[in-house]
Amino acid sequence: QVQLVESGGGLVQAGGSLRLSCVASGRTFSSYTMGWFRQAPGKEREFVAGITWTGRNTYYRDSVQGRFTISRDNAKNTVTLQMNSLKPEDTAVYFCAADYRGSVYLTLSLVDYWGQGTQVTVSS
Repeated sequence: QVQLVESGGGLVQAGGSLRLSCVASGRTFSSYTMGWFRQAPGKEREFVAGITWTGRNTYYRDSVQGRFTISRDNAKNTVTLQMNSLKPEDTAVYFCAADYRGSVYLTLSLVDYWGQGTQVTVSS
């Protein structure tokens, strides 16, 4: 069993930055591909970024490539999403996700564990 707790959301102006963190419980964190999804009001949950359990491979949706950076620290059971140059269209609830030895592309239906979500609001 893995529990995920996100933090770091908030309100920021367009062009600003936020850093989301996700702390995982359990001793097998290093065996999970980790990632972030987001869900805007009235829209489906969508993949944002993923990182393999080794941390060697990352993958981003096109709209955040070059602006967002995902990283992990297996010693601290933590995965982080650094978000720069934020845009109003990045406004959503962001969810941390864990997929046991999964693909870095993190298919929504294959995610094993979800965090509770953290709100990110970008004002124009």
